[in-house]
Amino acid sequence: MTQPASNPETIRVRAGFELHFELSRPTPMLFVVEPTERPGQRILAARKRIFPDLPMSETSSYTDINGNTVWRLQAPAGRLEVSHDLLIEVSAQKDAALGHLPKTPIEALPAHTLHYLLPSRYVDSDLLAGEAWTLFGHVQGGWAQAQAVCDHLQTRLMYGAGSTSATSAREAYQSGYAVCRDFAHAGVAFCRALNLPARYVCGYLPDIAVPPDFRPMDFHAWFEVWLGGAWRTFDARHNFPRVGRVLIGTGRDASDVAFNTVFGGFEMPRMKVWADQTGLSELPPMSDGFPVTPTAEGLALSAAWGDRA
Repeated sequence: MTQPASNPETIRVRAGFELHFELSRPTPMLFVVEPTERPGQRILAARKRIFPDLPMSETSSYTDINGNTVWRLQAPAGRLEVSHDLLIEVSAQKDAALGHLPKTPIEALPAHTLHYLLPSRYVDSDLLAGEAWTLFGHVQGGWAQAQAVCDHLQTRLMYGAGSTSATSAREAYQSGYAVCRDFAHAGVAFCRALNLPARYVCGYLPDIAVPPDFRPMDFHAWFEVWLGGAWRTFDARHNFPRVGRVLIGTGRDASDVAFNTVFGGFEMPRMKVWADQTGLSELPPMSDGFPVTPTAEGLALSAAWGDRA
């Protein structure tokens, strides 16, 4: 079952989640949790589980206006378990660093990027515009400006809880504390204020060629900026090139790609997320259970990859 990756330009990542809910009544729910095929990201295997089994009429999926896959459930009252387990092939290259890329004038931007210049629910870029131009208006070049934003947020914000699901970019920025969601919102807000189209990204980020983080894993958030005719990755939370990102969805902000939206009251007593480099060529039997991150295999592969990088 385990074998070395055949393509030195790619690596395999095993990623997924397990969520348990307690619902007091039948409840509509949406999930944005399914990575899709895209350049540099190939789905090798996927396994979805919902317990209790739901009739086909009460579970479906659709593609939203941002191109994300959304699961739609009519969940019954009581306990609901939802899980997803995947093998994904992604690039073995670190995030690109293209400091030479210029800033595209607004009049030359493609039409599909223009709404990523506007404020949105959690990205109050209009309220940060003055500070953005004071701090970064002198920086020449599109990539250079976006990178200057990330560098500033690294010194301005301390990683740690201090926000809620309703906290805006400006509120997190002023508080001085941020989780990855807040770093991404703040990065998007400053870039939009500087007339750089920017969008919020959610996904998985395994610990590959970096010191392992033994805290419970969560979904990760970063952002992308339209530069040089494509969306380019920036991560204000970590602020250095990483390997192994698995992109789930993109949108104006977290309201577009919340991993779960529940239209009613609920409790979530269990949440588990995993993402590790792997040598697996297929998913193990369900009875083997889900991995504990970081796994021994993932740590060993990450160390070996780091020695080669």
